[in-house]
Amino acid sequence: MGAAFQFQEWIASHSERTELALDRLLDSAQTTPHRLHEAMRYAAQGGGKRIRPLLVYAAGQLGNNAESSESLDAAAVAIECIHAYSLVHDDLPCMDDDDLRRGRPTVHKAFDEATALLVGDALQTRAFEILANANGDTQVHLNMISALAAASGSRGMAGGQAIDLESVGKKLDLDGLKQMHAMKTGALLSCAVELGGIAAYLNLTQMAHLKSYSKSLGLAFQIVDDVLDATADSQTLGKTAGKDAAANKPTYVTLMGLDYAQKQAKELQETAIASLDSFGASAQALKDLALLVVNRGK
Repeated sequence: MGAAFQFQEWIASHSERTELALDRLLDSAQTTPHRLHEAMRYAAQGGGKRIRPLLVYAAGQLGNNAESSESLDAAAVAIECIHAYSLVHDDLPCMDDDDLRRGRPTVHKAFDEATALLVGDALQTRAFEILANANGDTQVHLNMISALAAASGSRGMAGGQAIDLESVGKKLDLDGLKQMHAMKTGALLSCAVELGGIAAYLNLTQMAHLKSYSKSLGLAFQIVDDVLDATADSQTLGKTAGKDAAANKPTYVTLMGLDYAQKQAKELQETAIASLDSFGASAQALKDLALLVVNRGK
C-alpha cells in the first residue's frame, strides 16, 4: 500500500469478505434447532459497521504471513460473534431494554426473550469453536482464543457492562468513566487489533504500538458513541437515540460537556494514528479506520 491506497475500495472488499465468512462459518438456519440458528443469523448478519472485523483485517496486513488468510477470517467472524452476542444481551429488558438495533427490531422483539438469551450464549461459544477449528498455526489460534476470552470476560467487556449497570443514577468521575468504557467497549476493539497482529506474527515492540493505537481508538469510539447518542436521531443511529440520558447513565457528554467530548475524540484519533508511524504505508487502513470511527455521523 502507498499513496494509491483506496480506502473505500478496501472497505467494500473487506466488508464483503466479512459477510461471506459469516455466512460460511455460522450454522445455517436449517440446522436443528431451526429457530435458534435463524435467530443467531438474524443477530450476527443484521448489518452494522463491522468495525471489529475490519480492524482484524487491517492489522493482519502489517505482516507478511501469506498463510494467515484463514486465521484472519476466523478471527474476524469470532469477534463479530462476540460483539453480536453482547448486543443481543445488552438489548434485553433486564439490561438496557431496547426495541431497536441496526434499524430493525432487536432479537427479543423479533423472536422472544428466551431465544435472545440462548442466541447470546450460542454466539459466544461459536466464536471460540470457530477459532479452535480453523486451519493454520495451532499456537496462533490458542493465542487468539486467550486474547478473545480475556477481552470478553469479567475483566473486559462483561465487567464493563456490570460497572455500567451499577453506575445508573450515580456520579462517576472521569477516571471511573474511562475505566468502564475501556472494559465495556475498548477491550473488544483492542482485541480485534490484537488478533490481526497475532495472525501477522508481529513482534512485542510492534504489538505495543498496536496496543497504543487500539487503546486510543477504543476510547475515541465510545466518546463518539456518547456524542451521537446525545445529538443524532434514532433513524441515523439505527437504535434508540437518547437512551443514556433517559436511563440517567454517566457519559462523556453529561460529565464533561459536548465540546470537550468532541475535542477529546479528535485528540485521541490523532494519538492513535501517530502510534502507527513505525509501520509506514502498510498501516494506512488502520489509520483510515481511526478517521472513520471519529468522523462517523458527520
